[in-house]
Amino acid sequence: MKILITGGAGFIGSHLCEKLLEQGHAVVCLDNFFTGSKDNVKHLLADENFKVAEQDVESPYDFAVDQIYNLACPAAPIWYQKDPVKTVRTNVLGAINALELAKRIGCPMLHTSTSEVYGDPAVHPQPESYWGNVNPIGVRACYDEGKRCAETLCFDYYREHQVGIKVVRIFNTYGPRMAIADGRVVSNFIIQALRGEAITIYGRGEQTRSFCYVADMVEGLIKMMASSFSGPVNLGNPAEFSVRELAAKILKLTNSRSQIICQDLPADDPKQRQPDINLAKEKLNWDPEVNLDDGLIKTIEYFRGIL
Repeated sequence: MKILITGGAGFIGSHLCEKLLEQGHAVVCLDNFFTGSKDNVKHLLADENFKVAEQDVESPYDFAVDQIYNLACPAAPIWYQKDPVKTVRTNVLGAINALELAKRIGCPMLHTSTSEVYGDPAVHPQPESYWGNVNPIGVRACYDEGKRCAETLCFDYYREHQVGIKVVRIFNTYGPRMAIADGRVVSNFIIQALRGEAITIYGRGEQTRSFCYVADMVEGLIKMMASSFSGPVNLGNPAEFSVRELAAKILKLTNSRSQIICQDLPADDPKQRQPDINLAKEKLNWDPEVNLDDGLIKTIEYFRGIL
């Protein structure tokens, strides 16, 4: 098949490009390189089945493809809060343009939503039936509400135009090719530990997160595309760890002597985050396999090689 991946030069997108090429497909990677990196896909450029189209998803595009994966959007707070209006435009116009192409050529479109649609959840763990607890006017709302609106668009295109949509809600994902300066907790802690800098946690580090290794996430995306299920479906690793536990693991695995320091919690930072993945198990036969220690070892090796 010929497959379009918007945001294909991003962290998850580049791994998805790589996996689909390994499976024998032709891949078009569409990216404006705002947060994605050409370095993430440079090893794929020699493959005649791989093409890069440099473009912003806010503008319409036209490709003759069999499938569309819509991953384009800055996903780290440091980036999506840098230009919040653009973040909303990327979410909403990006979804519309992907859906319009899918409608026009009659192909399925998989949209990557986020666990942030649940906000600071009052239900734990979070099932797909939970509608969320999101501050619509907070500093994170450009991303949270932008993704919620994109989900709305997907299901309205499905109901009104019979577009073959598939919506996944991605929980914290980590692994090689994470950007150094994206401010995410795994990359932050690893970089600080390797450099011997103080590891910065917010509050007392009691907030919890669930961490899914990127290979498992890519497998889930491909299984969702191959399914007849529209979603939404949670994709993430349900093993829950506190931020302080994560810091301790990284200190041990890097043999770092870095100290842990505490800073004030940022606004609207979720206190708990853990996916209920029973639906993914049932509909996709998907269950993440890589445990946190093994995934962190691979991620640490990657960052050692680039620092």
